[in-house]
Amino acid sequence: MNIEQFVAQSEGTWRSMRSGHSLAFQQFEEVLSEVQISRIDASDQEINDLIQSSSLSERSEVAAPFRMTWAAESDWEPDDPNEVSSGSCLIVPIPSDDSQGVLLRSVGYAEAAPAESSYSFLSDGTFLLTTQYEQSIAEERIWFVSEHVRCRSSVLRTSAGSGVLQTSFASEVRRLSS
Repeated sequence: MNIEQFVAQSEGTWRSMRSGHSLAFQQFEEVLSEVQISRIDASDQEINDLIQSSSLSERSEVAAPFRMTWAAESDWEPDDPNEVSSGSCLIVPIPSDDSQGVLLRSVGYAEAAPAESSYSFLSDGTFLLTTQYEQSIAEERIWFVSEHVRCRSSVLRTSAGSGVLQTSFASEVRRLSS
C-alpha cells in the first residue's frame, strides 16, 4: 500500500468507537465520534502555509492531502458528559518513497499544535505513524479489516520512550449513502 491508496481507502464519513486508558490519570474513557476524511487540492494555499511553517526547507512533493474533521462525545468530560468536542485538521503527506515519508498536521494527535510525523506502511498494509512532541511520543496504527471497517490503535509514551502514558483502540465503520 502507498499513501495515495491509503487516503483513497480512508475517504468518507466514519463512525468511530474508541476506548482509551490513561495510565497517568488511572482513568478509562469511551468516545463515540463521527470522522469525515476528504481530499483537498494540492495547490490549496493552506498546504503551502503548513509546509512553510514546518522544518522542511522547500516545497516537497505532496501526495493526497486531506482534511479530517470530527465531532466526539466522551464519557470523560467531568462537567458535562454529553458535551461534544469537535475540530478539524489539515493533513499533508510528503512521501520519500512508496512505503514511507513525512506527514504534516495542522493539529497534532497528542498536543494541539502543528506536528510533523514519520509514517510507513508495514508489509500487511498497516499504516504506522510516529510523532515526537515536546513532552511525549505518539505511535498510531491504522489498518483495514475490510473495505468499510478499519481499526486504529495508539500508544502515547513519555518523551524518553520509557513510560506509557495512554493507550487507545478504535473500531471505525464507514457510513454508506442510501
